[in-house]
Amino acid sequence: MQHVVFNQKGGVGKSTITCNLAAISAWQGKRTLVIDLDSQGNSTRYLLGADMPEDLPNVAEFFEQSLKFTIRDKGASEYIVHTQWEGLELMPSSPLLDELHSKLESRHKIYKLRDALELLAEDYDEIYIDTPPALNFYTRCALIAAQGCLIPFDCDDFSRRALYTLLENVAEIKADHNADLEVEGIIVNQFQARANLPQRMVQELIDEGLHVLQPYLRSSVRIRESRELSMPMIFLDPNHTLTQEFVALHDALN
Repeated sequence: MQHVVFNQKGGVGKSTITCNLAAISAWQGKRTLVIDLDSQGNSTRYLLGADMPEDLPNVAEFFEQSLKFTIRDKGASEYIVHTQWEGLELMPSSPLLDELHSKLESRHKIYKLRDALELLAEDYDEIYIDTPPALNFYTRCALIAAQGCLIPFDCDDFSRRALYTLLENVAEIKADHNADLEVEGIIVNQFQARANLPQRMVQELIDEGLHVLQPYLRSSVRIRESRELSMPMIFLDPNHTLTQEFVALHDALN
């Protein structure tokens, strides 16, 4: 199964959700891959740490080769690196993604990732794709390539307004490019159960018939420590309440 985690609003927890769901998948014994399409590289740093080597194979090199005339392209697997956790691998991000964007778009390389995932699907049980906070070339690549779309939602009015446009964009890509694409659900992140506004906003989404996933992910200082230590919650603190929420959410998707 290939999941793309997408919201065009920044700061809603895309990378945190991507890495923690992927880590749980690997922890449960599944062969798991994370692809980091965001040039900021938050998922890459989360899984490899701030001191990772600068010369790692990466997703920008994967795309860059499609712009060159070669006898044989390298397979996508050659741009994948191991993490310290068994069963969890990563195609790292790179700042070069920004430089390549317009070239890839003008050369119509939008299906490059889809073709690669069709081959990688034989090697991985689960693939999670982290995307930029924009509906750009890389996000479209991911939506065309994936089977499911997960939408983080942070109980903010701006996030809610953007949600409807996001759903329209996903529906358009499904109609035009990827009939297999489904919205797996909305992931409520940074949820404060005792506050009235988050409760009301989530209930309104449910009343409108949108698929809001359970459980909601609570706000916790522990997740900040997890990112700082580059250690997903399932490895840092498996008994923490937030970790168990991530596990329940992961299991609800499988």
